[in-house]
Amino acid sequence: MTGNRTEWALLATPMVAFLVLLLGLPILLNLLYSVSEVNFETLRSPRISGFGNYADALSDPAFWRATAFSTRFALVTAVIQVSFGLFLAIFLAPLLRERSWMVAVLMMPLMVAPALVGLMYRLVLHEFVGPASYYAWEIFGVRPAFLSGDALFRTVVVMECLQWTPFAFLLFHMAYSAIPEDIREAALMDGASGPSILRYIELPLMAPTLAIAFFIRFIDGFRVFDNIYVLVGSGPGGATASLSIYIYEAFFRQGAIGRAVAASVILFAVSFAVLWALNRLARRRRAT
Repeated sequence: MTGNRTEWALLATPMVAFLVLLLGLPILLNLLYSVSEVNFETLRSPRISGFGNYADALSDPAFWRATAFSTRFALVTAVIQVSFGLFLAIFLAPLLRERSWMVAVLMMPLMVAPALVGLMYRLVLHEFVGPASYYAWEIFGVRPAFLSGDALFRTVVVMECLQWTPFAFLLFHMAYSAIPEDIREAALMDGASGPSILRYIELPLMAPTLAIAFFIRFIDGFRVFDNIYVLVGSGPGGATASLSIYIYEAFFRQGAIGRAVAASVILFAVSFAVLWALNRLARRRRAT
């Protein structure tokens, strides 16, 4: 047994060393910059100054606005994507059994880079030259401002969901297809209806996939950057500034490298704490 462990350790050593170099060194560098006075001229010789950068980040109203936007955006988009992805996976299941090639068609939005999606919607939804505004004026006599005011949050939510709902659909389609037909046939023979089978058999079997999909989409929505930044930047008054956009602007536009890195460390620490708590909860559930 000891020999097997030694062999596995030797096999894992190159990967562990690679991860340490790839992730460990940048993390240590970020921790150093987060407690230092540093700018673009002193990147190679930062001066340690304590935890003032963390205090600056936590006392910055823009930091909390970005946190609130990221949380709200991630929660709304994750719920919508999981709901519509599950609906499509179940509703289209009979069709996809006969025409499996349609799955590739439904995955096409995932093949476009998020930055290009943001650029596309910026052109399409432009208030004066965009085709969406033009046809809205020609047909309904109104010229909606998709990229301003209260409509902006709904616009970025729709943009995110249109691109990433296929990801949730793919996970649910695979999970739904993996349910043995014998279980459904046995339930039908016992007199169960379609909604009952869905509620008491299929959804419980798909519950782990639902939780994983929601968690992945929530994380991806929380760290959103490229598509929103290309579309509207941080928005009017920072209305669409996510935490990633806040860190980017603090670093590159304001030159507040210490505060930006401190904010990224806070984000990393909170994410790690959430992952640890969820992992511990999952272990407790398996133990019981």
